[in-house]
Amino acid sequence: MTNPDKARLKMVEGQIVARGIADARVLEAMRKIPRHLFLEEALSDRAYDDSALPIGEKQTISQPFIVALMTQALALQATDKILEIGTGSGYQTAILAELAARVYSIERVKSLAQRSRERLDRLGYRNVAVRNSDGTYGWGEAAPFDAILVAAGSPSIPSMLVEQLREGGRLVIPVGDRNAQVLQLGVKQRGRLVLSCLTDCTFVPFIGAFAWSADAC
Repeated sequence: MTNPDKARLKMVEGQIVARGIADARVLEAMRKIPRHLFLEEALSDRAYDDSALPIGEKQTISQPFIVALMTQALALQATDKILEIGTGSGYQTAILAELAARVYSIERVKSLAQRSRERLDRLGYRNVAVRNSDGTYGWGEAAPFDAILVAAGSPSIPSMLVEQLREGGRLVIPVGDRNAQVLQLGVKQRGRLVLSCLTDCTFVPFIGAFAWSADAC
């Protein structure tokens, strides 16, 4: 890659601003964070492509527009405490860490959890905690959360995640079958989620006790 900074700015303008993302803090975070550092060197030339990319273990780093859309939907404040399900490469985690006070991130694949934890530490993110566990259980001891982001496609919304979201909090999650989902935004009102649809999408399956089983995937 000849000039990653220029490629990153082009990505933000051409893929994200052009599609209607307008939250200034989200755009600034995406202009700042070097996506190529969250990929294997062999894929660094494709880091700012308009697509998801493989990160190993049958997982992916999400398309930049989807990262921006999900983050904007959460309407984050600088004081917020966030739960992320599906750390993956740690790229989305870093975006959240730029915008919120504290990020708790869960990754079920041990090797990815370890690599993302080390990568985020190298990049200086001290407001992130990464855990290797089943994300369908959430992170009860750190609840309630101001926002929850699920970066994997689920057949339904796990009830424990709703329970761990504060009243008035926001949750984004892809819901559907294993091959295609609808990205949903839920706002917790009187203990229940009021849902709206953001866009069609395709994520890797959300595997856990209250989502897809590993055998089914």
